[in-house]
Amino acid sequence: MTPQRPPVDHDEEMLDALTIGKRIRSLRTQRGMTLDDLGAAIGRAASQVSVLENGKREPKVSDLQTVAKALSVPLAELLSAEAPSPRAAREIALERAQSGPLFSSLGLAPVPVRKSLGDEAIEVILGLHAELERLHRERAATPEDARRANTELRRQMRRQNNYFPELEAEARRLLAAVGHAGGPLSQRTASDLAAHLGFTLHYVPDLPDSTRSVSDLAHHRIYLPVSRGGDPRGALLRALAGQVLGAKEPTDYDQFLLQRVETNYLAAALMIPEDDAVPFLLQARDRRELSVEDLRDAYAVTYETAGHRFTNLATQHLGIPVHFLKTHETGTILKAYENDDAQFPTDVLGAVEGQLVCRQWSARQVFDIADRFSPYNQYTDKPNGTYWCSSSIQSTSRGDYSVSVGTPFAHVKWFRGRDTTHRRTSGCPDPACCRRPPQGLADRWTGRTFPSPRLQSSLLAAVPSESFTGVDRTEVYAFLEQHAPSGE
Repeated sequence: MTPQRPPVDHDEEMLDALTIGKRIRSLRTQRGMTLDDLGAAIGRAASQVSVLENGKREPKVSDLQTVAKALSVPLAELLSAEAPSPRAAREIALERAQSGPLFSSLGLAPVPVRKSLGDEAIEVILGLHAELERLHRERAATPEDARRANTELRRQMRRQNNYFPELEAEARRLLAAVGHAGGPLSQRTASDLAAHLGFTLHYVPDLPDSTRSVSDLAHHRIYLPVSRGGDPRGALLRALAGQVLGAKEPTDYDQFLLQRVETNYLAAALMIPEDDAVPFLLQARDRRELSVEDLRDAYAVTYETAGHRFTNLATQHLGIPVHFLKTHETGTILKAYENDDAQFPTDVLGAVEGQLVCRQWSARQVFDIADRFSPYNQYTDKPNGTYWCSSSIQSTSRGDYSVSVGTPFAHVKWFRGRDTTHRRTSGCPDPACCRRPPQGLADRWTGRTFPSPRLQSSLLAAVPSESFTGVDRTEVYAFLEQHAPSGE
């Protein structure tokens, strides 16, 4: 599933008109014809021919047929997308740049494109314009832009219940190609899938820190870390998913986030196939024993993968609305999805990621539970109703995280853990719930303390100048050069 192409803009239309105009001028001058000569041959004034040659008017096919006849060339020669000469190509690029919104925003008068304007001068202007465009894109790649893109993507996922039928079908096709008969996807089968797609696997100890994997498309190699903890299949399947889906280097946050969602989804659909998992879940629902941990154990995946995969299938096949949260031990939301009106905290742009979860929700209460092996179940009475949620702790090198899957009270009858006695009341988003200190403490300590904050490393981090995705290209290219097959 690939992002839809944007509609053709006026710049592309102008480029066609400019190219056609330059070809007409080139052919006219080659034949020693003046503007008046060509105008007389086609029954138009010289001024109209000049407008046509300058690309100021979109030509009609009937007009071009007349011009082609006058110039004794086939119509296809006029319609060729190639500029008639390197000089004409530079002039077209300059005129297109000067007619664009970026140049217009500078408030500068366009440079007239004349014969007296040298090639070097045009190259300098085009170079400056390209650098301005790069700086403009870099400036636009802000955290605010990322949050806006993430908010819109989350809305799209909610509209389709976080279910992507095209990706389910692709996973089904790939699994059939390697003869996977069902059940957990073994590491061996994942390797067979890589071979089926034409890739060899190379496990290395020096994978660049800014990457999860590196795909060498020139030599059909995929480089993976020797060991970084977690599920060893995850990075491999995400890398393969990117190749299957034709992922290219993203140019904006919309593409970047959509690629991540699609590759993660396809990887999870390979590890927990729909055709196997749906009967498994339906049987558990009929027994009123639905649980994320059973899905995790049945397919030998992480709790997070099982929880996220459950959201893909629960509404589509079980008719159960759900929500999902991945929360850092500080209370910060890292991933979120809901189609059950759980009312997550949001910023002014509607983004959930980066916000603090209410202290009363199970996603934070679970950190106070001594038993880190069993899931923690809790009912939470919220302003819009009662929700049940099951949370589990995942420990990583970057700290502890809770992964939570929940549903409204009306649907909890299908889940194991519904008999829990843990219950909390949340008034969020009312600040009096857990964000505003109790009045007694506020009266005692306001103005009498100065806490030194632990600044999150990402808070003031500059957007990378080369890649807003955070990948260090120099490091990656040096890595590929070092590991490329010998003899090249």
